Amino acid sequence: MTDAREELLKESPIKLMLKLCTPAIIGMVVIGLYSFMDGVFAGQLIGENAMGAISVAYPFTLFNNGIATLIGIGSASLLSRAIGKKNQEVIDKIMGNLIASVLLFSTIVMIVGMVFTRPLLQISGAQGEILELGVRYLRIVYIGSIFVNFAQSANMIMRGEGLMKKAMTIMGLGAILNIILDPILIKAFGTRGIEGAAVATVISQFVQAVITLNYFLKRSKVVKINKIKMEKSLQSEIFSVGVSAMLMQVLAIIQQTLLYRMAFKYGGDGQAILMGASLKLQAFSFIPLWGMSQGLQPVVGTNYGAENYERVKKITNMFILGATLLSLVFWIPIELLPKQALGLFIPNEDLVVSGVRNFRISYGLFPLAGAMIMMITFFQSIGNGKNAGKLVFLRQIILFVPAILLMPKVIGISGVWFTMPVVDGIVTILAFAFLLKEYRKLTSKKVENKYYPI
Repeated sequence: MTDAREELLKESPIKLMLKLCTPAIIGMVVIGLYSFMDGVFAGQLIGENAMGAISVAYPFTLFNNGIATLIGIGSASLLSRAIGKKNQEVIDKIMGNLIASVLLFSTIVMIVGMVFTRPLLQISGAQGEILELGVRYLRIVYIGSIFVNFAQSANMIMRGEGLMKKAMTIMGLGAILNIILDPILIKAFGTRGIEGAAVATVISQFVQAVITLNYFLKRSKVVKINKIKMEKSLQSEIFSVGVSAMLMQVLAIIQQTLLYRMAFKYGGDGQAILMGASLKLQAFSFIPLWGMSQGLQPVVGTNYGAENYERVKKITNMFILGATLLSLVFWIPIELLPKQALGLFIPNEDLVVSGVRNFRISYGLFPLAGAMIMMITFFQSIGNGKNAGKLVFLRQIILFVPAILLMPKVIGISGVWFTMPVVDGIVTILAFAFLLKEYRKLTSKKVENKYYPI
């Protein structure tokens, strides 16, 4: 623990950003390939309705992502601060608490999800073949709830410890296996190819969970699996931080469901299919930024735990700049080549051409996303779940819901596509205001920094 702790406390911010974020970004991109490649293979090998079905089903897989991030982000934040404080008692309880929590919440999600699959998809406005394919796909995906939640939340523990390469490697193995199995099982299942895509995902998640469990049982030097039980002494702190991360995932269900519902209502199946392709591209673009946020979390958490507040501010600023540059890496080529990007999912060229203008509108303010995510992660890392939660609620409920309901009534289908950039622009401005206020609080703290040079 000492070497990793000292590195997080003393290494230059830019070197830490490059060292931690490169494997984290690669790892998160690989994770994103699960849903992304399911959509690509389904669209090209089965048809555009299959791609639409997987896209409409995707928001409801975020119940699992929400559980994983609630437990994983909350535990990782607590871990990194415990490492900063050298609190071994807390470190020893984290994995046992994580496993117990995953087993409980994942079982609930799996049972409820499988029973209510059809009503959930109907809420999004899906109907006909898209609905039927979505039901067949999503029920199988829910079977893997325990595996995916354990693998993802435990992976966040590795990142909280600063083991980005290890986390990337394990997640990468699962994603590569999924990419290999997708076309094989889609073809092998014949007329039930969409079930093949779902089975490929579940098998990959199971393998990844087994590898992760083996690491913590036999190889981990700092974080061990001890008594498997829910620790009351940890729950409140884990939940206070993790709930904002969970809400960002779970509230995306409401957000994307309303986007699909309005697309179906104002533009029919064609606009819903375009929305599905658009959201997959935007979700994939977001993933490297999530990876970068995973690099930020242990550095900020450890330095905050060590009361090195000036370094916390300098590192956060560096990551905000880096994330903005990273967002441009995706935004520029996709805005320049929108037809080719949408065409990855939709073989119908006429449909693609009709959606280019609206897609560009929806994707227009993506360069702000990097700064927004880094600021939310900053608040999670220092244990300020309140501010993180406010930003998430504003982005995905308080501002979004009225906008998505009212704007299409005023300007038609274009209003559906304008909603996200308008909301994200407002939330990013508010996030900067929250950040500056928190910086002033950190400046007022009287802490000696001489032992940890900036």
